[in-house]
Amino acid sequence: MIKRIKRYDWKKYNFSLLLVVIAVCLIGTFCVKLAGGEKMGMALMKGQITGIILGLFIIAILSLIDYHFICNFAPVYYVIGLFLTLATHTALGTDNGTGVNRWIQLGPLPSFQPVELMKIILIITLATLYTKLKNKVDRISTLLIIVITTMLPVVAILTQPDLSSSLVAVFIMIVLVFAAGTAYKILTPIIALGIPLSLVMFWYVQQPNNVILRGYQYKRIHAWLHPDDDPDDLNWQQNKCISAIASGKLYGKFIQDGGGDGASRSYSTISVNESDFIWSVVGEEFGFLGCCLILLLFAVIIFKCFTVAKKAQDFLGRMIALGVAAMFMFQIFANICVATRLFPNTGLPLPFISNGLSSMISSMIGIGLVMNIGIQPARTSNSGFTMRGDYDRDIDIDIDLEL
Repeated sequence: MIKRIKRYDWKKYNFSLLLVVIAVCLIGTFCVKLAGGEKMGMALMKGQITGIILGLFIIAILSLIDYHFICNFAPVYYVIGLFLTLATHTALGTDNGTGVNRWIQLGPLPSFQPVELMKIILIITLATLYTKLKNKVDRISTLLIIVITTMLPVVAILTQPDLSSSLVAVFIMIVLVFAAGTAYKILTPIIALGIPLSLVMFWYVQQPNNVILRGYQYKRIHAWLHPDDDPDDLNWQQNKCISAIASGKLYGKFIQDGGGDGASRSYSTISVNESDFIWSVVGEEFGFLGCCLILLLFAVIIFKCFTVAKKAQDFLGRMIALGVAAMFMFQIFANICVATRLFPNTGLPLPFISNGLSSMISSMIGIGLVMNIGIQPARTSNSGFTMRGDYDRDIDIDIDLEL
């Protein structure tokens, strides 16, 4: 291990990515404090700072551990992740006052969401599988293995229920299927069949008493599609969020009056404004220009993940970096779309900004893996985003798969 660390190309250590991540985290800490108000603000801020410190420690550790070594244990992570996700339905599960068991409580330790860890585990697992099956990527059997491997945790996540996180897992799989170089002769008929089926499914979930969605999920979608027919006022939270964002105008209220304790702000009346609806705080405090700046910082993080993927020294590193980028892309897009009512109301944290130790740790693990991929010693001069003809060297991942 020591010899391996000495061979790392430390000149390529992505300090700029780390600095951008820290900047976004600090902005998130400030927003979380304001969201909590006088009663909860300081407690939430301390929790957020604890998460950042722990996350930076994780990044430092993962930067040193070769990701090939980490991926040797992908099946173990996968089984543990499935077990923890399903364990939310056991005595270990807790709802944290939300009415749905998505957390696990282990004695005096803070509760955590196993689904956040499962996202990273899925990225590692799919990247490892595709690396072992890279010479069989044009077989339908390979795609079936990838789909089944993804759908098992997706079904487990849906039982919590957590539709939004399950969509993150599906999006990660789709990105990696295309990035792996799956033949178009396989993808074309699937896409040709999938588009009309998706339209039919979209129509079906709008029907009362459908067997796919739970009652509250159907009501949220109906209220989103028909805002004038919303007797339960299910759009109230999103409408208040839009009003809060709009009240920030161009520069935001923080520039105008220095912030304050947040009690007088519009976002103070929005529930979970420290997590799922943190964008209401961002919009009201920093205005349109501040939102654009934060989106730019997010874009830099995603772009740097893609850059690491392009320059990765092997196929495994490329797939992991792309998976992490896909995870960030979907969560950022979905969280902001929910806050602005472009999507139905559903819970999904905003990476590095939303309050929540599980989300913070998961995001930091992703960054740590990307950082390690970027400093691996050179092994090939190939680059690009397709696997065809690339990376002929053997990768030392001790998983036997025979198709």
